[in-house]
Amino acid sequence: MTNPPAEPRRVECTVGVEDTGTRLDRFLASRGFLPTRSRIVGLIRLGHVLVDGRVRKASFPVTSGESVVVEIPPEPPSNVEPEAIPLDVLHEDAWLVVLNKAAGMAAHPAPGCRHGTLVSALLHRWNLGDGWPDPRRPGIVHRLDRDTTGVIVVAKTPEAMNHLARQFAGRIVTKTYTAVALGVPPAGEGRIDLPIGRDPGDRKRMQARVGQTREACTRYAVLASFGENPPVASLVELTPETGRTHQIRVHLASLGHPLVGDAVYGNGRARRGTGAAQKAVLEAFPRHALHAASLRLRHPEDGRWVEFVAPLAPDMQRLIRDLQGDAGTGAGQELA
Repeated sequence: MTNPPAEPRRVECTVGVEDTGTRLDRFLASRGFLPTRSRIVGLIRLGHVLVDGRVRKASFPVTSGESVVVEIPPEPPSNVEPEAIPLDVLHEDAWLVVLNKAAGMAAHPAPGCRHGTLVSALLHRWNLGDGWPDPRRPGIVHRLDRDTTGVIVVAKTPEAMNHLARQFAGRIVTKTYTAVALGVPPAGEGRIDLPIGRDPGDRKRMQARVGQTREACTRYAVLASFGENPPVASLVELTPETGRTHQIRVHLASLGHPLVGDAVYGNGRARRGTGAAQKAVLEAFPRHALHAASLRLRHPEDGRWVEFVAPLAPDMQRLIRDLQGDAGTGAGQELA
């Protein structure tokens, strides 16, 4: 006997005064019941979203009191297999789990990466149940690049996911990253305000330049530099104000100071004039040197502020120690 076909899910919400003038796609993103902006735009284009009974474009500005109805077609069954992959758990409660993600782990399956993902590890360790906006990505509220280490929060229930998704969409969450960049970004600190979009010549890459439509802003501060005349690399703290794909990597590259080890945006090679020892250290690092150091948000249980911190990844600690060997300037901080 076969199971009956799954029914579409219908979600209805009313536009509040505070949302008047917001684009339809952004309004839906702020509600948190759909997993990605691309999924939202796709549903709008296919006519699955009605505003007061009428099909509207993604850019349509909603008005207080309007009824927005979304018919969500059933997702195909998840084919993600649980895998016994070790996880470094920083915090766990009934609402969420916070992990220190290892390098080399993708958040969820994608073309060319079906195994060894965070979702597979989560499904092996926890029974996450049903009712997720996308059953292929249960609990995934935000992502880190495959080779980025550090703090990532995962929802344990769809209700917690909705709460967290609204925070990310509303830019309430504060994220801080630690990076090692080639050279030293200008002025020791600053704010990079360059829109980011897909590279038309390579859809897997992003690019930052005037004329892109999606704003992107990153604040940075240089914590230390390594080497002299000029320094070969620097330790940088970064706080993204937006959450674009590859944002930190692209923004640092736009300044001419890509991440150490970033073969996509920095060709992965040390600069001309770098000493042989430092060049060997920089070019041997096997991934882009980026670590999600901390994450601050409101807890979905009661709205209290909570902050989670992940110690710097061991390979980045070794990289910094090697660069400090005979090239450190102002870098005498503890690397715990």
